[in-house]
Amino acid sequence: MIGVGLIGSGFISDTYADALQDVRNAELVAAFSRDLARAKALTDTWAPGARGYDDMTALCADPAVDLVVIALPNEAHLEAVRVAAAAGKGVLCTKPLARTGVEAAEILRVVREAGVWHGYAESSVFSPNIAKAHQMVVAGAIGDLLTMRAREAHSGPHAPHFWDAETAGGGALLDMGCHTIESARYFFGKDNPITEVFAWGATLAHGARTTGEDTAVALLKFAGGQLATVESSWIEKGGMQLRHEFVGSAGRLVTDTSSTPVWGFIEHPVDYLVEKADADTGWVYPVPEEARAYGFSQQMRHFVDCFARGETPRETFEDGHLVNVILDACYASMRSGTWEKVQVPA
Repeated sequence: MIGVGLIGSGFISDTYADALQDVRNAELVAAFSRDLARAKALTDTWAPGARGYDDMTALCADPAVDLVVIALPNEAHLEAVRVAAAAGKGVLCTKPLARTGVEAAEILRVVREAGVWHGYAESSVFSPNIAKAHQMVVAGAIGDLLTMRAREAHSGPHAPHFWDAETAGGGALLDMGCHTIESARYFFGKDNPITEVFAWGATLAHGARTTGEDTAVALLKFAGGQLATVESSWIEKGGMQLRHEFVGSAGRLVTDTSSTPVWGFIEHPVDYLVEKADADTGWVYPVPEEARAYGFSQQMRHFVDCFARGETPRETFEDGHLVNVILDACYASMRSGTWEKVQVPA
């Protein structure tokens, strides 16, 4: 049994704790929050008997913890990775790995020098819809894949720290484009690098809350000549949008991860409907089993199985670093108004 220590107590921490319920060979044994009461509330909900900590070093020193899962704001990832790596623990980090390519490179250096196992917790490439579409593309169902268009949108983040662009490192593109950029790498092949990008971003609706972009579009050009378009939005009402469209030489595929078989009109609110719901009455579209629908359970099973076998997972800090480098080029393009080369360090 793999003992998991969860660092963080916010929305994504609850999602990861939920996902761990589906992993037969892992157990949540410890949780960290700066507010010990929040850590204990999380363990009471998901793993009664697990220990609560308000000190990351103490959690990582716990001999019952084999694998540390980092579910903190962007600006805290580097420190948490350093603490986990110093303790010799395997480490998973939520997306984006860092705020910039330089910071991601430092995170990667830390785990490499410590010689610890690492995984990049990018859920989108593990979601059932995306997994099925990828299986079909690999099998040649739509011939040669030529273009991808992906959209991830909602009306804005849960927590205040997302809105502080200077501390978080960016706005909607960093927060949500990291998902769709990695989807593009997954489908077009990680041996087929993104070489050049063009991006636009603006603060259209939330200027009173953030200096970061709440709307962005990026074009990603691959070495093989293919093109991906990724759209990221914090201004879209009506809940989550998670959509991919793939065009090939012999067909096309569409996925809509946020579509749901449950919908209706309600006059009386219930406790919870769906992530980023903008209303709790009227027409509602709840997503059953969100942790599974969005790929969190599948991702956790994959990472724990790979860690237990000592194998490299599908998504590592190398992938997270490259996503940050690509995002850096996108932000450079927003400033320059021109295509920008992706500068991958040697």
